[in-house]
Amino acid sequence: MSELSDAIRLVADANHVLVARGVLDAYGHVSMRHPEDPERYLLARNLAPALVQPEDVQVYSLDSTTEDERPGYLERFIHGEIYRRHPGVHAVVHSHSASMVPFSISRRPLQAVWHMAGFLGPRVPVFEIRDVAGEGSDLLIRSEGLGAALAEALGESAVVLMRGHGSVAVGDSIPQAVHRAVFAELNARAQATAVGLGEFTSLTAAEGAAAAESNYGQIRRAWELWRAEVER
Repeated sequence: MSELSDAIRLVADANHVLVARGVLDAYGHVSMRHPEDPERYLLARNLAPALVQPEDVQVYSLDSTTEDERPGYLERFIHGEIYRRHPGVHAVVHSHSASMVPFSISRRPLQAVWHMAGFLGPRVPVFEIRDVAGEGSDLLIRSEGLGAALAEALGESAVVLMRGHGSVAVGDSIPQAVHRAVFAELNARAQATAVGLGEFTSLTAAEGAAAAESNYGQIRRAWELWRAEVER
């Protein structure tokens, strides 16, 4: 198989893994920067993630246009604008995972409280679409301008919350972005549970950085397990 064929299979499998891990449902999407051309990216057509197969993966330019005539996701601009502004990002996951949304609308920040999510750091940024689109938008990233504003809000973070909408996780590969999306969701559940118990202790910035570096070398183990589970 060619490098491109392998990448397309990777994108399809990532959709299935994220559904199996409870991050995606009928909505949300995952993309990968094109392995042969950094000015393009791979993203499925407008389809529920669990149904995505390799033949459903389309090739987009960074302006989020494609020569494929099949309808694409409305929020494909999330991917194109992040790839345009963050050259170190090679995979993007956008989800509406239920445990993350409360932290997008609460004054309590989402923080790393678990070493498996050390990449979250002391505070996850929140994108407020009203600052760009006013108070009458549908909260969807429907244009390059909105995608650019979201990419700016992401900054150097691994995850950005979208107020009243969901979140985006990025990585230097599909396994890393998927790993971050999964453990950001699990960290959000753990933090919400801890809040219900009273005071809690979050990781320091130094602990988060050290944990993230340590876990980086172990991502492949989780990815291979999750991928094997959905392949079965």
